Amino acid sequence: MDCASNPSAPSAPWDRVLQRLREEIGEEKFTSWFARMDLDALTSDVVRLSVPTRFLKSWIQENYLPRIADIWAEESGARRRVDLAVRNAFARPVALKASAPREVVSERTERPVETKPAPRASEARGEVRETGGDVASGSPLDPRLTFESFVVGKSNSLAFAAARKVAETPAGAAPVYNPLYLHAAVGLGKTHLLQAVARAGAAHGRRTTYLTAERFMYGFVSALKSHSAIAFKDTLRTIDTLVIDDLQFLKGNNLQQEFCHTLNALLDGGRQVVLAADCLPGELEHLDERVRSRLAGGLVVDLAPLEEDLRLQILKSRYQTLAEQHQGFAVPAPVLEFLARSVGQSGRDLDGALNKLLAFNQLTGEPVTLDMAENAVKDLIRPTDPKRVRVDDILRVVAKHYNVSRADLLSQRRTATVVKPRQIAMYLAKTLTLRSLPEIGRRFGGRDHTTVLHAVRKIDGLVATDRALADEIEVLKRLALES
Repeated sequence: MDCASNPSAPSAPWDRVLQRLREEIGEEKFTSWFARMDLDALTSDVVRLSVPTRFLKSWIQENYLPRIADIWAEESGARRRVDLAVRNAFARPVALKASAPREVVSERTERPVETKPAPRASEARGEVRETGGDVASGSPLDPRLTFESFVVGKSNSLAFAAARKVAETPAGAAPVYNPLYLHAAVGLGKTHLLQAVARAGAAHGRRTTYLTAERFMYGFVSALKSHSAIAFKDTLRTIDTLVIDDLQFLKGNNLQQEFCHTLNALLDGGRQVVLAADCLPGELEHLDERVRSRLAGGLVVDLAPLEEDLRLQILKSRYQTLAEQHQGFAVPAPVLEFLARSVGQSGRDLDGALNKLLAFNQLTGEPVTLDMAENAVKDLIRPTDPKRVRVDDILRVVAKHYNVSRADLLSQRRTATVVKPRQIAMYLAKTLTLRSLPEIGRRFGGRDHTTVLHAVRKIDGLVATDRALADEIEVLKRLALES
C-alpha cells in the first residue's frame, strides 16, 4: 500500500524517528545533517527518504541509515527497507519538515538516484558545484559576523585578540600563532571569529578561504569523482590563510589523510591556518595523532562560557539591531538584565529569548514587561549552572577507581574487568556532560553512538536494581565534579 492511500499514517512515526535522532546526536548535528531530509513515500516494505545533495546522501548512508531503519521499526512496529535518494533540484517538495504536522503525499514512487542540476540553478541556491577548484571560493560568509559586531568580555578576549592579530597580518608577512586553534561549546562565538578572520584577512590583501568541515569533505569527494583532485590540492595549498570550522566533523581515512597533507604543506610553506572545534586538539581522537600534535603545537585558545556581564552586553547589542528593524519593539533595561541573569549558556540562547519577546509583542500586542518576559521565556530559563565536567576527568577518575588504564578504557578489549568500567565511564559522560552520543563515542576510541546508548541504558538499568552500584556511581560523580 502506498502512502497516498492513507496520507496521515506515516506522519507520527516519522516525527518520532526524527525526534529520537535529535535526542541521540544533539540539536546542532541534527540540524546540520537531517533537517533537510524528507519522507517522500511509504509502501508496505519500503520507506523512501530524500535529501537535497549527494554529499548528504553519502554521509547519511555511511553513518546512519541502519540506525534510521532500526528506529523506524521500533516506532512504527514494522521493519521496512529504508531507501535514500537525492531530490530532483527542480521538483516541488512533497513533504513538510518534522517540526509541523503534515500530510505526506507521494507524487512519484521512483526517481533517479542522482540528479545533477544545471550549473546556473546550483549557483542560485549557493550550493557547491562539482569541481575541485570551486572549494577555493569557500563556504558562504554571514555579513553580520565581523570583528566590529563581536562583543568582547573576559571569557573570549584572548580568542578575539588572537583572531584579530592573525587577520590583520599584512600580505607577505610571516604568520603568527600558527596554527590558531579555537575551541568551545556551541554558541560561544567560534564561527563568528572564524568568519571575521576570513573577511578581514581578505581586506588586508591575503588570499583567504573559509570552509566548514562539511564543505572541505564535499569538495574533496567531488574532486575525486571529477578527476580533479590535483587541482583541489593545489588550490588549497596556494592560499595565504585557510580557515576551517567544525573540525570535529571531519571523518573518513582518505579525507583525514588529505587534510593532514594540506595542513603540513600550508604550515611548512609559511601560510596561516585557523581552525575551530568543540574540543581540544587532543580530544579529536578520530584524527591521526600526528595531526593532533601539530594542532596542539600552535596557539590553542578556549572560549569560556559567557559571564553575566558579557551576556548583558550581547543582549543590548542584539536588541538594538532588532529595535531598528521592528518599529515599536521596546525592551526595558530590567528585562534585559533578567534575560542575562536567567537564560541559556550561549549567544544563540540569548538570540532565542529576544526573538520570543519580539514574537509575543508583535503577535499579541502586549508590551514587553518583566512579567511578560518571565512567561514568554520560561522554557529557556537555565537551571543553576553545573560545574563543567570534561570527559578526560571522567576517564581519569574511573580508571583510577577500577585500577585500569585510560588506554584500556579506550581500547577494543572485551574482558569483564574493562567492559564494566568503560560502560560506567560512558554513562557518566552522558549524565555529567552536554556531549551527544556520537561525540562520546568518538572520545571512547571512535565507537559508534549505538554502543554508547547501549552502555547508558545498561548502567541505568543496573543502578535501579543494584544499590551498591548506585552508591559507587554517586561516589564517582562527586570525584569527577571535584576534579
